[in-house]
Amino acid sequence: MTVRLKELFFGKPKDPLDPRVFHNISLIAFFAWIGLGADGLSSSCYGPEEAFLALGRYSHLAILLAIAVAATVFILSASYSQIIELFPTGGGGYLVATKLIGPYSGLVSGCALLVDYVLTVAMSVAASIDAIISFLPPEFHAWKLTSTVAVLLILIALNLRGIKESVMVLMPIFAVFVITHFIIILYGIFSHGSHLSPLIVDTITETRAGISEIGIFAMLFIFMRAFSLGGGTFTGIEAVSNGIQILREPRVATGKRTMMYMAFSLAFMAGGILVSYLLNDIHRVPGQTLNAALVHRLTDGWPFGQVFFLVTLISEGALLLVGAQAGFIDGPRVMSNMAIDNWFPRRFKNLSDRLVIKDGIAVVGLAALAVVLYTRASIKILVVMYSINVFITFSLSQFAMVQHWIQERKGTWLRKLSVNITGLFVTMGILIVTATVKFKEGGWVTIVITTLLVFFCLWVRRHYAQTSRALRHLDEILSDLPLSESASQPKKLAQQPTAVLMVNGYNGMGVHSYLAIHRSFPGHFKNFVFISVGVIDSDRFKGVGEIDNLKTSVGNDLNKFVELAEKTGFYAENRMILETDVTEGLETLCDQVAKEWPRKVFFMGQLVFEQETLWNRLLHNQTSYSLQRKLLFKGYEAVILPIRVRLPEPVRAGQAGGILRP
Repeated sequence: MTVRLKELFFGKPKDPLDPRVFHNISLIAFFAWIGLGADGLSSSCYGPEEAFLALGRYSHLAILLAIAVAATVFILSASYSQIIELFPTGGGGYLVATKLIGPYSGLVSGCALLVDYVLTVAMSVAASIDAIISFLPPEFHAWKLTSTVAVLLILIALNLRGIKESVMVLMPIFAVFVITHFIIILYGIFSHGSHLSPLIVDTITETRAGISEIGIFAMLFIFMRAFSLGGGTFTGIEAVSNGIQILREPRVATGKRTMMYMAFSLAFMAGGILVSYLLNDIHRVPGQTLNAALVHRLTDGWPFGQVFFLVTLISEGALLLVGAQAGFIDGPRVMSNMAIDNWFPRRFKNLSDRLVIKDGIAVVGLAALAVVLYTRASIKILVVMYSINVFITFSLSQFAMVQHWIQERKGTWLRKLSVNITGLFVTMGILIVTATVKFKEGGWVTIVITTLLVFFCLWVRRHYAQTSRALRHLDEILSDLPLSESASQPKKLAQQPTAVLMVNGYNGMGVHSYLAIHRSFPGHFKNFVFISVGVIDSDRFKGVGEIDNLKTSVGNDLNKFVELAEKTGFYAENRMILETDVTEGLETLCDQVAKEWPRKVFFMGQLVFEQETLWNRLLHNQTSYSLQRKLLFKGYEAVILPIRVRLPEPVRAGQAGGILRP
């Protein structure tokens, strides 16, 4: 029943060893535009509105604002296309800052980006519900928070089914949004054909009048404040470089094509909406977004105008759900990349049987749910919290690329340098203004959360580093083993006691466990079987070549254990399997070995800390305990070999020191 319910909600497991699986789950440029570019397009539902309203009575600046927004989109897109070329395996802002500046810059970039993706999900879903209920009777408005929570839970379940599956479900929404909004923008602009020619002249005249009235610096501040408050428009641009691993081969070409689709559509959409506001004299209407007011004014009097109005608003609200996909796709990948570098618990590298980063999806979704509940799905509050962090990542990425081209100085480096320098000045300017304007209004909450996340990551990495230093004592065993070539090949004694040892790489822990069996049961076991699971995680799941490399690596390590046993005078074999879940893989191998060896005992090593805490259980897997329980209830004998670890005192009491007790 449990298996059937799981398959009903999340789908049947996928085979990571199927050569076609990479082709089947990867996205072509069009689908990537939907899954990753929808975040940018969906921001046109609230970014231009925030910017336009911030202009106040100086709305004539909207034409200059539209030009600035479009130019910024193309500058950032061009710079991220260069990042895709330089980092074809993906990684985005986190990897760029880590590789080109340093690990701590990468940490700040990754944490900022992760918080921004959580806010992307919260903002997109809340804005979606806001847009949909804007044309419903007032009594439905009380259901906003409940609806937001329900939709978030549905999106979490949908993404756990798989990336491509979630994109395919949401594709019709994306198509309807693009078509309806292109029609509205083109009609909203060209229906005022006679006003287009004097528009620029009027803008210049009114701008001069405003400067005379309040001064050039005050006018510039109003413009920059509006530009920065509309900064959410740019938040989806980095998504393609972060999600390059899910794109169809050749990934660089697909990524650059996706970036081009995103740049042209976002520049047209955001800039066109701003100009349409100005031309159609749109003002805030109680209970409606500016986009709703614009569509209502333009379609009023059309045949089937009311139907078009409803379809447009529903598609707008629904597209914001598609925009949340960028957070669900790239947020877990940022966590995965950081987990590879030990900034995050290692479990965030793990893939589910649907080949998605399940823990990452759950954390992003639940964190977004917490934000929604904290803000009560208020767009006004979310807009203040939103878009600060992405410009931290933008600025670090642009600075890293500038530094790279200055050091590289090959080929067309000057042209590429100019793109990134321009991007650096633009993003730094937006960051400074955004942080200044939004800080007192509530933006400090985002900065505090990001800072706490940075400290959490520092603590995680410190813990892993201290554990590794403690375990180095075990690795010394490898250099001290008094081994000699066996005079004859040991014979297989199938009816004699057999020790089945689970190992994870040829290292001190594995050798220590092997010697511990001899120490605890001297002379009892006559055969040894070494088993291991090659875990296909997000670091390995990048192509058929990586899977083959994993298989070779695991096989070589197992052969070393067999050689060790033979040199100590015992018959040995090995078994291996490639799996996404280490427990399921080991259970499968144990069942296979149990059929061949009647008198077997399963052994597995497990780190045991002097102070066993919730954090230790979070940062280190508990595979041995769960597997032992399963094997015992199958009627097998299973023994855990404890590897006792005493961490240095600073982790527990702020003092130095610490040893490993093997």
